[in-house]
Amino acid sequence: MEETETMRMPISLVEESGQGADETSVTAKHQALQALIAGMGRVIVAFSGGVDSTLVLKVAYDVLGRDALGVTAISPSLAAAEREEAASLARLIGVPHLFIETHELDNPHYAANPSNRCYFCKGELYGVLAPMAAARGYRFILDGMNADDVGDFRPGQRAAREHGVRSPLQEVGLTKAEVRALARRLGLPNWDKPAMACLASRIPYGRPVTIQALRQIEEAEAFLRSLGFRQLRVRHHDNLARIEVEPEMLPAVLARREEIVKGLRAVGYVFVTLDLAGFRSGSMNEALPRAHPRDEDRDP
Repeated sequence: MEETETMRMPISLVEESGQGADETSVTAKHQALQALIAGMGRVIVAFSGGVDSTLVLKVAYDVLGRDALGVTAISPSLAAAEREEAASLARLIGVPHLFIETHELDNPHYAANPSNRCYFCKGELYGVLAPMAAARGYRFILDGMNADDVGDFRPGQRAAREHGVRSPLQEVGLTKAEVRALARRLGLPNWDKPAMACLASRIPYGRPVTIQALRQIEEAEAFLRSLGFRQLRVRHHDNLARIEVEPEMLPAVLARREEIVKGLRAVGYVFVTLDLAGFRSGSMNEALPRAHPRDEDRDP
């Protein structure tokens, strides 16, 4: 989706801009990452199109060539624009790339939307990738978890461990800011892409995940991006849409209030609200008890 320069939202957090990353440290970790992946032989990269997995895929291709394969999972929880961007990035890198279908919505444990929903989603993904890797002679499956993800409540990591998936960015200690700095250095166009998450993360825990809700969220967010907003979420509360944008963009939303209300009602919402707390990753977790089990997640 094309965005206007006047409405392009600033990335304010240090880790989101790559500012503050020590160049010497980034260089050393880049070399360590290259050496680590080079020693793996043949790898499949679980490639979402986000900056983290894009960096892993780029470095894997740099050191392994066509022994690196990017695989992107297609399901109703992935927006069409994200699918198209993943394909475009893979073409830019030059790496072999496949789309596979996953069917997490067929799992009633996932569809019920518990707070560890991501465990079932990643379990479905790696349950497809593991036999693919074995059949095609790939030695490892890699994901894009970085060093800053350590300690987060992410049940997807539990699923990764259960399937032997490796996280090379974590293994060499690359932080989010360093990932962005290195991605920028390597010429990856999505180095400053806002953090993304599957569409299901917009639905409150305990509310069922349905194809209808996912499509409604996708259409609502695509509409807002068409207006130039970049870092955003449309949280889905049945017939109410709760819009999150970065605090500095709140006046811009209000300035286009009537247009936004009309657009979101056109995709099926009755009520449209603006969250005055602004965008924050994992806002759905604010409704959870403060004491989390070890493998609860913090959806972006």
